[in-house]
Amino acid sequence: MDDLVGWAASLILLATLVRQIVKQAKDANSEGVSTWLFIGQATASVLFVVYSVMVGNTVFVVTNSCILVTALVGQWIHWRKRRKTAAKETR
Repeated sequence: MDDLVGWAASLILLATLVRQIVKQAKDANSEGVSTWLFIGQATASVLFVVYSVMVGNTVFVVTNSCILVTALVGQWIHWRKRRKTAAKETR
């Protein structure tokens, strides 16, 4: 039962993060997150994955790995959009 609660929480959290990434991808004026927030989130996610592996908690290994992926995808979308905007401005 404990794992079921953990998996449910994980799904809810990941659904909200994915929804935010989709919103960011569709919004032409999206500014993304600050570089320091991205670095902090990515670093914390990596450390949480390592810790979760050390304590043997599969729910947190998967969840924190997925959170790291959402941070990387969100940042990639932001960088890509910023590069396209800069290219349009130089034309």
